[in-house]
Amino acid sequence: MADSILVVVEQREGKLNRVSWETVAAGQAIAADTGWVLEGAVVGSGVSTIAAEVAAKKLAKVYDVESAMLEPYTPDAFGLALKEFLGKHPAKLVLMPHTYQVRDFVPKLATALGTTAISDVIGYKHEAGKLLFTRQMFQGKFVADVSFAGSGPCFVTFQNGSFRADKAEAGASAAPLETVNVEVPEGAVRNRPQEVFKEAKQAVDLTQADIIVSVGRGIKEQKNIELAKQLADALGGELAASRPICDNGWLPMDRQIGSSGQTVAPKLYLALGISGAIQHIVGMKGAKSIVAINKDSEAPIFEIADYAVVGNLFDIVPPLIEEVKKAKG
Repeated sequence: MADSILVVVEQREGKLNRVSWETVAAGQAIAADTGWVLEGAVVGSGVSTIAAEVAAKKLAKVYDVESAMLEPYTPDAFGLALKEFLGKHPAKLVLMPHTYQVRDFVPKLATALGTTAISDVIGYKHEAGKLLFTRQMFQGKFVADVSFAGSGPCFVTFQNGSFRADKAEAGASAAPLETVNVEVPEGAVRNRPQEVFKEAKQAVDLTQADIIVSVGRGIKEQKNIELAKQLADALGGELAASRPICDNGWLPMDRQIGSSGQTVAPKLYLALGISGAIQHIVGMKGAKSIVAINKDSEAPIFEIADYAVVGNLFDIVPPLIEEVKKAKG
């Protein structure tokens, strides 16, 4: 029997995290290269609807891993549930999105199974029958190709934006769906979840945004950020910034994009007055389309931009806002 790959999608409170589709796309690519069987799993309580949604993708099978103890999320319950599941349904490779939730329970799960995990992966290679997973080092200045030793299960978490969610291929028909009930003893859950933590009242999860307008030093003054906000509002997007803007206190830290902020992969990323330091690039290079506006024709951001506009953003953005408004009627 061929080796198998299991993609564990993330759901919280009955909602599927869209970065899970990126992990499904990664799994499909690896399965195509290796010839391994690709399966999916949803872990939770009453998540059959999400499991059916995942089953619409090109997968050999999808498992609905159920227990009343899995809602609300706790690392103890998720670790125990997946340990039991993998004991009955072995997989050589287990793929997950690199989210806060996954980072919380995967070390516990890997340790319990006596195996290891490669986290925050941005890509892979399949060479001479061996899988290598690529991780960034020193804030993206170098990359390292890492391989597993041992028989598995081997856990891999993929950085947001490493694969395109829209590349997750739909199946010709729905994948078979199996419900697996797992036993999670009540006494095994040692913590009681409180309200989900947010760093600030206005905290925003930029990883879920389809459109992001981001500002850098070229905005010059805090009062000028209103111009970028008007563009974001016109487009129906979110406002973000490079680190210097947040360090100055012009925007809250939860709006920061980059190695010390959020990693995003929107459909459209507009960079206004951002030069493109490597620390910022690693946080947004996974965007489907990148539009950069900068008066410096040598700005590094132009190396990755799909559309490069050389000019003063204060001359370009106002008419752009008007045109967007006209287009929306």
